Amino acid sequence: MGTNGSTMLEPLRQGLPPVDPTAVSGSASCALPARYDAVRGARTFTRSTLAQWGLDERFDDVALVVSELVTNALRHALPDDSGPSAGESEPPVRLHLMRWSTRLVCAVRDPSEDRPGGNFTPEAAERNCDLESGRGLFLVDSYSDSWGWHPLAGRLTGKVVWALFTLQG
Repeated sequence: MGTNGSTMLEPLRQGLPPVDPTAVSGSASCALPARYDAVRGARTFTRSTLAQWGLDERFDDVALVVSELVTNALRHALPDDSGPSAGESEPPVRLHLMRWSTRLVCAVRDPSEDRPGGNFTPEAAERNCDLESGRGLFLVDSYSDSWGWHPLAGRLTGKVVWALFTLQG
């Protein structure tokens, strides 16, 4: 895992709520292996990045959302032959964290172009809140200030699912 700000930020900015892309005050990115223990690595990466940015107080909410987005990418967006049990190959699943003065965005890139959650709506999730699975995007919706997704363009394939957190100015 490591940081890589410039190569992935431009596609991530497309589809985000309006912000000045030149005002990014911090960005970090890490590649995630196709194993479920990558969720733990994503949380560790998030903790250290937020600590570097002086945002420790936001860790619980952001880490919950990061965990859900990464789990969804591993569970639903990887091709069958490269799923979490397929060994050491590393599909293009990446976690990106971007900070502006009043906003924090966490985004997960995956190789699938399918809409996340199918026909997810917060209202439908509330009706089925006792189910053992399928609540991930409901949690993302509940803990972040907004979220969305967009397909990648150009030579990149797949999508980015992002969540935005408002920071105290």
